[in-house]
Amino acid sequence: MDKVGFCLVGTGRAGMVHGTNVTRRLKNAELVALVDSNEKTLKESGEVLGVGELYTDYKQAIDRRDIDAVIIVTPTFTHAEIACSAAQHGKHILLEKPMAISVDECVAVNAAVEKNNVKLQLGFMRRFDPAFVQAKEHLASGQMGRVMMIRSTGRGPGLPPPWTYDLSRSNGMLAEVNSHDFDSIRWLGGSDYELVYAQGGNFKCENLRKDYPDFYDNAVVIVRLKNGTLGSVDGACPAGYGYDARVEILCENGVIRIGDLEESGFTCVLKDGTVVGSAFKSWRNRFEKAYLAELEHFVQSILNDHELAVTGVDGMKAVEIVVAANRSIQTGQPIRLI
Repeated sequence: MDKVGFCLVGTGRAGMVHGTNVTRRLKNAELVALVDSNEKTLKESGEVLGVGELYTDYKQAIDRRDIDAVIIVTPTFTHAEIACSAAQHGKHILLEKPMAISVDECVAVNAAVEKNNVKLQLGFMRRFDPAFVQAKEHLASGQMGRVMMIRSTGRGPGLPPPWTYDLSRSNGMLAEVNSHDFDSIRWLGGSDYELVYAQGGNFKCENLRKDYPDFYDNAVVIVRLKNGTLGSVDGACPAGYGYDARVEILCENGVIRIGDLEESGFTCVLKDGTVVGSAFKSWRNRFEKAYLAELEHFVQSILNDHELAVTGVDGMKAVEIVVAANRSIQTGQPIRLI
């Protein structure tokens, strides 16, 4: 095999990022088919990407022999079913976060992947971002000493799709927005989670309180890893001012900061308090290089049969901490992970 044939399942915003990278930026990959339940979106996406094989049901496309791998970018509550089916059809899988709704679903997906000897990569693109990679390398070198505390900010500019308002179908903002933060802390901290305490509130979406009483648009989470490292996540969606992804790692021998609020990396505060700078408007701009790099890594792992940098275990661990954090919000109590 010298080229990977892809089927893209889900042609929304994130799906189109992946689709564009396959069709325009990768020489050893081909986008064979598109799947989306919305016929209008499907047709428009096919025209933009130059793909003529269009399906409204993934089951119609997934058994094609010219498809080697699927990219799944659909609502969270559909992930487990589609991923298991893809594995059973012998297709490699690039699965966008969150991996699934529950840890049990994650276990089922990982079992299907192992049984059918296919590859599963989770869409934690931060692990492929140049700044995050540099930070990980600095920590691994030992020059920073022990990691003591990690603070991660993840804020989206606008509300996610309406289906996310129901926590039983999405696990809420902590899953949809802050899965990346939880994965980053675990990855950079080099240990699994031990304890989590979280608080959430609905400050901007009063109209949702009646139908979705558990909905929150802001959250603060405190965590402890099993190696003792402390961490915190603050999330907001909609933040309004732009897309904001920043991480600070406090170590024995110094501090590492990743990310800038301003797109240019420049901040100027005038004497009257005015801040000059242009914030990132979208995650697509901030992590453009990372999205391409994660896809290149996935393609090379298929062509050369090398190990993946991020797997279903990583996806499951992120779901586990999100579920525990939501439980903490609902009970008001810290939750210990086994």
